[in-house]
Amino acid sequence: MITDPVTSDSVRALFDRIAPVYDQLNNWLSLGQHRIWKRMAVKWSAANPGDTCLDVCCGSGDLAQLLAEQVGKTGHVYGVDFSPEQLAIARQRMQNRFTELPITWIEGDALNLPFPEQFFDAATMGYGLRNVTDIPRALQEIHRILKPGSKAAILDFNHPDSPQVRAFQQWYLGTIVVPTAKQFGLTKEYAYIAPSLDRFPTRSQQITLAQQVGFSAVTHYPIAGGTMGVLVLTR
Repeated sequence: MITDPVTSDSVRALFDRIAPVYDQLNNWLSLGQHRIWKRMAVKWSAANPGDTCLDVCCGSGDLAQLLAEQVGKTGHVYGVDFSPEQLAIARQRMQNRFTELPITWIEGDALNLPFPEQFFDAATMGYGLRNVTDIPRALQEIHRILKPGSKAAILDFNHPDSPQVRAFQQWYLGTIVVPTAKQFGLTKEYAYIAPSLDRFPTRSQQITLAQQVGFSAVTHYPIAGGTMGVLVLTR
């Protein structure tokens, strides 16, 4: 389990360890709903056919693939992650597809993206912002690489406004998520979610942080009953 202070090396090691079962567990633990949430993020990113787009903290690549389907053969998607094990699975998944998608996988750091300024037409991030060691810096980097007027959509857990929903979220994490992960020998790795959520800024705090780094318009959409959220940023 990650404890404060959280380091990039400890987070990278965690995601390397869970890589082999990451997709399977996500499917089980979200009852398949994570696919719907990721499609919502792609929609809110306003990516269009022919666009050049970025998926930050791409993990095993499912959100990047959805983004690539949206931009089509005339567009291109770059999937960036600092976990080589996650990227290996992303590449393998691409090889198993019948149709080729325009994706380039890059091992890189969300806090120091290897791209020039104003390079992308849209960006997404799925369950990555909560795990970076410097959230303002990550938002600043997304702002830097987006073209003026373009958008980013960031999907992650949310602090529910309702005390009842918050109680359910805590119960679900402790009673369903961790015991399920235990079956794969990953109890400590998935027990990190609750404390990482406690550290994660609330929706109003996320909006403020995004405004402070220069985004011209910022909206946070609670989804899944408020247990998840999508932060939509306009450069």
